[in-house]
Amino acid sequence: MAKAISQYFKRIFDDYQVLVMVNPSDFTGIELIVHPDGKIEKTEMEFDEEIFEDLEADEFKPCGALEFQLTLAKA
Repeated sequence: MAKAISQYFKRIFDDYQVLVMVNPSDFTGIELIVHPDGKIEKTEMEFDEEIFEDLEADEFKPCGALEFQLTLAKA
């Protein structure tokens, strides 16, 4: 079985941004919240199979793995 490639999304709100990594094979992932002061909150997540529809409904846009990983490295 081929290993699923994680998918990355982000949304910029008024004064903070949220980046999300989703592993589509088991619906686990990481949520990063970047606060205006530069503080980064990291949360391990378990999603359901509707996560991609939920992200789209919440106006998250796809983003690159590099942007996510660079932000994660600062967390």
